[in-house]
Amino acid sequence: MKLYYNPQSRATIAKWMLDECQADYELVHIDFQKREHKTPEFLKINPAGKLPALVDGDVRVFECPAICLYLAEKYPEARLAPAVGTPERGRYLSLMVFATAQLEPSMGDALLKQDTLPQRGWNNFEATQDAVEQELGDGPYLFGDWFTAADVVIGSMFIWRRLWGGGSLPERPRLKAYVDRLLQRPEGLKPRQ
Repeated sequence: MKLYYNPQSRATIAKWMLDECQADYELVHIDFQKREHKTPEFLKINPAGKLPALVDGDVRVFECPAICLYLAEKYPEARLAPAVGTPERGRYLSLMVFATAQLEPSMGDALLKQDTLPQRGWNNFEATQDAVEQELGDGPYLFGDWFTAADVVIGSMFIWRRLWGGGSLPERPRLKAYVDRLLQRPEGLKPRQ
């Protein structure tokens, strides 16, 4: 299995998931300065020319939630996802999509100090944080004591916010404690070379 990777990209999220699965994989470093992500060879893997991209034999997967969903199913022994047919599965799938459909764009608007226009289809960052806090409940993770791939994709957004210096956006105490817990995981999101 190969993860096309640059430590200054979302590929660090896919790497975190691979590490949580204890998967055997190879990092293929992509040099953005040399535009290796725009070569015809890479565009066959991800036609958008973006990272991350994962190749597993004949399978190619791109976009963080898709890679995390794929890996959680490939490595069920890692217990990073509710099984198909269980009551928790619907909520899990919703949270996986929520990360990129609501959280990421609303956080981007807030960091760029842009108004979130209702016609764009996502809530403002305050409302999005409210939703995450509601889903987090009293548990250390989104599914109580059970760490899942949903924590990887949603938690990574809050970790990145902290790493990017989102100081203009005050951290909420519950979300701050959540990020602190995630950063203590040995496999956690830590940009590396």
